[in-house]
Amino acid sequence: MTEPRRGGLGLWRRGRRVWRPREGLLVLPALVFYILVYLYPLTRLLAWSFFDPGPTLKFYGALLAEPAYLKALSNTLEISVAATVLSLVLGYPLAYLMATSGARARSLLMALILIPFWTSILVRSFAWIVILGNNGIVNRTLLSLGLVSRPAKLLFDMTGVQIGMVHVLLPFMVFPLYGVMSRIDPNLLRVARSLGAPPRRAFAKVFLPLSLPGVAAGCVLVFLLAIGFYVTPALLGGAGEITLATMIDMMVNTLLNWGFAATLGVVLLAVVGVIFVLFSRLLGLHRLTAVGEEGAR
Repeated sequence: MTEPRRGGLGLWRRGRRVWRPREGLLVLPALVFYILVYLYPLTRLLAWSFFDPGPTLKFYGALLAEPAYLKALSNTLEISVAATVLSLVLGYPLAYLMATSGARARSLLMALILIPFWTSILVRSFAWIVILGNNGIVNRTLLSLGLVSRPAKLLFDMTGVQIGMVHVLLPFMVFPLYGVMSRIDPNLLRVARSLGAPPRRAFAKVFLPLSLPGVAAGCVLVFLLAIGFYVTPALLGGAGEITLATMIDMMVNTLLNWGFAATLGVVLLAVVGVIFVLFSRLLGLHRLTAVGEEGAR
């Protein structure tokens, strides 16, 4: 009599599988975690925005009627888009340098990018207050060089907010870019140059298109992180740079208006969803999550 053997998934006898495990049970812990941590809070958020205690749209009406809330929404989008663009402009050359440098230089650059992660965002934001203040090193340098006659206003406006946010978000742009660039075969550029293409044209026609998946991933990641930022805009921004995250904090902790705070959260979630769909349409969601068809096979 042939003894049963175990191999792969299930119990086998005479080359036939006689028992199959319940693969669905493996998903159960993740499903429970998703329901408790994501689905239930979102359901409560929607309930608070539409019920007070009965069905109502008064929170959404107040949101549309008050220009200050729409201004906070436009500030949030403006700050997030600007931070994403600046991170891309600064991060692309840095990632390219890392991908084309030797091992020692690449390790040094990676260490310099990772060092800010050792300090909390709150500490880094306070550091920028010291650096960009009227008596900070930046203004003292500008005054000593005669470039300005009085301290430049670098704090509590859009300039300070962008500097602080890009400082925090730059690594989240660099590492997706580097991950894609490091897999690009450098021989492709050599072949393009051997065929007569100048360096700039070879870069624009060969390297840049191949690095677009990293650009898409970095932009999506940085934008989604920037749109929910609270600490840096609250500390480095002024009254004109108030964001939805700051407004939600004020509604919860100061005014105790949980219904309106939930409404702002729903609006922010909807805006993020719409923009993510646009990203997927323009850049192709497969650039972020899928591999090539040949690799998948």
